[in-house]
Amino acid sequence: MSELRFTVEHEWLRLEEDGLVTVGITAFAQEALGDVVFVQLPEAQSYSAEAEVAVLESVKAASNITMPLDGEVVEVNTDLEASPELVNEDPLGQGWFFRFRPANPSAINDLLDQAAYDRLLNANADA
Repeated sequence: MSELRFTVEHEWLRLEEDGLVTVGITAFAQEALGDVVFVQLPEAQSYSAEAEVAVLESVKAASNITMPLDGEVVEVNTDLEASPELVNEDPLGQGWFFRFRPANPSAINDLLDQAAYDRLLNANADA
């Protein structure tokens, strides 16, 4: 399992050994949203990067999850339909949203690594 990559929208991505990419939201995003009470998961189909693919509703707000890279969603975390609180309890683990097959697997390397994501968080905190 490789290291996590991140988007500026506070999504995390993990390239799995089978070539699929798992997507969720970061702990920072979960904390900003508050308690997640509903998750609308994406359909298993192809999406372009930045397309809205899922919706989260929390006690504070609704938020869209966008497709981080071009690819085809092949699996969704159906556990979230009955237990959206998994996003609150374990955003980097059991609270994942979907897995997709990237159109260009090497494109994940263009996303933020942990150090770059930490700099983004620090820049936002200083703003």
